[in-house]
Amino acid sequence: MSGKSIGDQELALLRYVAEVEPVSVGQVAEGFGAPRGLARSTVLTMMERLRQKGHLERDQAPGGVFQYRAASSPGELLRGAVESFVEKTLAGSVSPFVSYLTEKSEVTDTELAELEQLVDRLRSRRREP
Repeated sequence: MSGKSIGDQELALLRYVAEVEPVSVGQVAEGFGAPRGLARSTVLTMMERLRQKGHLERDQAPGGVFQYRAASSPGELLRGAVESFVEKTLAGSVSPFVSYLTEKSEVTDTELAELEQLVDRLRSRRREP
C-alpha cells in the first residue's frame, strides 16, 4: 500500500469498498455517497484519488464498467491510519494515545485483554537482542 495519507472520509470509503468489493462507482455512489449527501462525481473523484495513491485497484468488467477493490485489507488500512495519526498528530509518541485510553471509561474486558497482549509483545521485543 502507498505511504500517502488519507482523510477520514477516504478511510470510510475504503472500508465500504473492502466490505462490498468488487464494486462500481455507481454502486459506491448509491450505497456510500447517497446516505452522506455526496454526489456521484464526488465519489468518483475520491475513488480515483485513492486509486492514484495506491489504496484502490480497478479492473474493467464486461460491458466496460470499472470494478474497484481495496488494495489492502481493512486491518491494514486501519493500521496505516493509526500510524499516520501517531506520526503526524502525536509526533511519533504513543504516550498521549495510551493516556487517552486510561481516561476512557468504556474499555471492555476484551479490549483490556487485547491491550495486555500487545504490551506483552512489546516487552518480549525489547528483550530480544
